[in-house]
Amino acid sequence: MDTESTYSGYSYYSGRSRGSHRHGERSRDRHKSRSKDSRSEKSVTINTPPAEPLLGDSAVRGEQVQDDNWGETTTAVTGTSEHSLSQEDIVRITKDLEDSVGLDCRRYLTLTLAVILGLLVFLTPLAFLVLPHLLWPEKLQSCGTACEGLFISVAFKLLILLLAVWALFFRPPRAGLPRVFVFRALLAVLVLLFVLSYWLFYGVRILDSQDENYQGIVQYAVSLVDALLFIHYLAIVLLELRQLQPCFSVCVTRSTDGEIRHYNLGQLSIQRAALAILEHYYCDFPVHNPALLSASKSRAAKHLAGLKVYNVDGPGNNAAAGMAHSQSRAMIAAAARRRDTSHNELYYEEAEHERRVRKRKARLVVAVEEAFTHIKRMQEEEQKKAPGDVMDPREAAQAIFPSMARALQKYLRTTKQQHCHSMESIQQHLAFCITNNMTPKAFLESYLTPGPTLQYSRDHWLSRQWMLISEASVTSGLKDGTVFQLKCVDFSLVVTTKKIPYIQMSEEYIDPKSHKFVLRLQSETSV
Repeated sequence: MDTESTYSGYSYYSGRSRGSHRHGERSRDRHKSRSKDSRSEKSVTINTPPAEPLLGDSAVRGEQVQDDNWGETTTAVTGTSEHSLSQEDIVRITKDLEDSVGLDCRRYLTLTLAVILGLLVFLTPLAFLVLPHLLWPEKLQSCGTACEGLFISVAFKLLILLLAVWALFFRPPRAGLPRVFVFRALLAVLVLLFVLSYWLFYGVRILDSQDENYQGIVQYAVSLVDALLFIHYLAIVLLELRQLQPCFSVCVTRSTDGEIRHYNLGQLSIQRAALAILEHYYCDFPVHNPALLSASKSRAAKHLAGLKVYNVDGPGNNAAAGMAHSQSRAMIAAAARRRDTSHNELYYEEAEHERRVRKRKARLVVAVEEAFTHIKRMQEEEQKKAPGDVMDPREAAQAIFPSMARALQKYLRTTKQQHCHSMESIQQHLAFCITNNMTPKAFLESYLTPGPTLQYSRDHWLSRQWMLISEASVTSGLKDGTVFQLKCVDFSLVVTTKKIPYIQMSEEYIDPKSHKFVLRLQSETSV
C-alpha cells in the first residue's frame, strides 16, 4: 500500500503541468532547507575526550572512502559550517567534560580513602605498643622473654600483611567501573569497624585504667594483627577464589558484522563480567572493519534505486489515470521480478571478489618471496664487506619495501584493510621479520589473516569509554537469561547469559568376567 501511494505521488508530480513551476520552487526550497539541515548535522560530529573512534578519525568512518596511501595524502573535506556549534552541542560537550572530570575525581578519591584506611590498619598495632611507654612509662611492668618474642611475631606478621595487602589491593587498575565493587566496599567497612572496635576497647580498658601489664597489651596487639590476617584471607576468597569456578556461559555478539564468541564465567556482577568480556574482546575478536559493511549497503541502495517509477502522462481523465495505474503496477511487478534475481548478482559479485583476492594474493606472495630472496643475496654480499658497511635491518626493509609495496597496497585495497596498516607499521614489521630471520610466509601472515584487535595500532581500535547498558543493576550478579550491552562509538557488543546446567553422573558396574569368552574349535578340521 505504501509503495502504491509512493508511485501515485510520482504520477501526480509528473502530470501536473499547470502547477509544475510552483511545485518546482517548493521542491527547491525544500532542497535548500534539507541541505542546510544536513550541513548543520555534520557540524555536531565532534570527538570528545571520553570517547574516541575505534578506526582512526571520526570523519573517515563507515561508508566514507578511506585513504589508500597509508595516510600520506590525507585530505579533509569540510563545509562552511564545520566550525559552527549550537547551544545543544556546547551543553553536550560540557557534560562529557564534567563526566570525565568526575571519573578522575572518583578514582583519586577512592585511592585516597584506601591509603588512609591502610595507614590506619598498619599504625594501629604499633600505636597500641607505643602509647603505654609515652603516657605511663613508670607504671609498666618489665617485659620478659615471652613478651620480647611477641615483638618479633608482631613485626613479621605486619610485614606479611603489608606484602599481602600490596599484592591484592594495590594493583594497577584495569578499568573504571560505573559502580562500587560491592565485596571490596564491604571488606573496607568490615576492617574499619573492626579497627574502631579495637580502639574503643583499648581506650576504655587500657588507656583509662593505665594498665600495668605490658605483656597483656602486647598480646592484645598480636590478636589484632592475627584478626587482620584472617580478614585478608576472607578478601582472597571473596575477590579471587569465588569467581574461578565457571557457572555461566556468555555469548558475545558484535552488532555490526555478527562476530560471535563464547566464554565461561564464574560468580561475577554484571559490571565485572562486562570488564572480563572486554579483556577477552581485545584478544579474541578480529579488528572491527566498517569498510566491509559498505558493500552490502551500496548493493541495497542500488536495488532500491531500481524500484523508482515515473509516469509522464499524468491523470488527465479517469481512463488515463487507470491506464497509468495499470502501467505502474506492471512496472512494479517487473521491478519485483528483477529484485528476485538479485541473488544471482550477489553470487557473481562474491565470485568475482574472491577471484580478485586470489589474484592479488598470488602477486603479493610472489613479490614478497622475491624481496626476501633479494635480502638473502644482500646478506651474503654484506658478509664479504667491512663491518662498517653492513646495512642494518631498518635500512634493508626500506630498500626492499618498494618492490612489494604496490602488490601489498592492491591486496589491502581489495580486502579493505588499507586503513588498518600504515606504511610505517609495515616497514617496522618487515624490519622485525628481517631481524629475527623470518620467512616470507611469516611476514605475510599479518596481512593475509585478520588478527585480533590488539595486534593493530592503538589509533585504530582504542576506545577510552564503553557504555554499559543493562536493565538490571550492574552490581547484581549474573543470572540465567541476563542480557546487557557494551556500547562504544562505532558498534556495540550484545551479551546473553546462560547458566551451565547441573550435571548428574551415575556409575555402572561391569563385571570383569563378562569380558571373557571361550573359543570352541571343532575336532575335525580341514587340511
